[in-house]
Amino acid sequence: MKAVIYTRTGGPEVLQLVEKAMPQIPAGHVRVRLVVSGVNPTDWRSRSGQSSGMKFDEQVPNQDGAGVIDALADDVQGFSVGQRVWLWDVAYGRASGTAQEYVVVPARHAVALPETASFDVGASLGIPALTAYRTLTSAEAGPSRLYPGALTGSSVLVHGGAGAVGHAAIQLAVWAGATVITTVSSAEKAQLARHAGAHHIINYRTEDVASRIAALAPDGVQRIVEVDLAANLEVDVSVIAPNGTISVYTFVNGETLRTPSLGLLVKNVHISFTYTYTTSADQKELAVASVNAAVADGAMKVGTEHGLPLERYDLDRTAEAHAAVERGTIGKVLIDIASH
Repeated sequence: MKAVIYTRTGGPEVLQLVEKAMPQIPAGHVRVRLVVSGVNPTDWRSRSGQSSGMKFDEQVPNQDGAGVIDALADDVQGFSVGQRVWLWDVAYGRASGTAQEYVVVPARHAVALPETASFDVGASLGIPALTAYRTLTSAEAGPSRLYPGALTGSSVLVHGGAGAVGHAAIQLAVWAGATVITTVSSAEKAQLARHAGAHHIINYRTEDVASRIAALAPDGVQRIVEVDLAANLEVDVSVIAPNGTISVYTFVNGETLRTPSLGLLVKNVHISFTYTYTTSADQKELAVASVNAAVADGAMKVGTEHGLPLERYDLDRTAEAHAAVERGTIGKVLIDIASH
């Protein structure tokens, strides 16, 4: 079978297409014929060595993907050969990611893909949707899981609503009943956030963000999904409601931050950090189940008309796909591995 690997960290050029033997299936695992692999910033950060060094002699990149179960161990229940699935955290702690024709994963890392959802949707979940889910459920006041109506009556601010995590956060928050405010940097991104379902969109390059939010949510926003805490902290402190939560899900390498303690203290603000790989097993189980419920309800759609443009590459162009994500391409980068 064809697979993309790297044997040293570095730029996209370290990725190479090779032939590998078909993987065997240990107990508790399923083998999936991959149709689409999704590329995330975490994938190039791992490949480059920015977030971690090499843990194996060779690594197949990419955490997310979708495909069809090809075979399964005798002890695996609840799945069948030919079943459509989406995958999560495939390469975390393992040498084998989704940039290949077949992958073997523990059965719990495969999720039945609702019949109404495409493989593109399935490959776009994983890291973005599970991260977004946790940012919306990390508040001490709850809810601990999302469902229609879970966030009714609350306001959510999503910074960077045109990104993959921001897009998923908008869709999940809207599905759960929240009023969603999002910030973007251009008219093009504003249109994408509108297609994703955001109720109010603010261009932070041309508008006074704090003033607009104060007018839209006079009592403050209960939750902030934060893509750049250093850049947005002053605004966040101004607009967060008492007992609100700021959920941070990414980082700038080497960055440290001074916090305005008084402004956060008097509002009893909770700042949480979300790293989807290390959320607890219970939290991950709730996230996977609830995200899949949102997919089944038609809430997690992709494509330009739904706020997340798709940029596609073939498997032998995986290096180009990684480079596209690394330079900040708008939308979701997908790798086509097999015909749909």
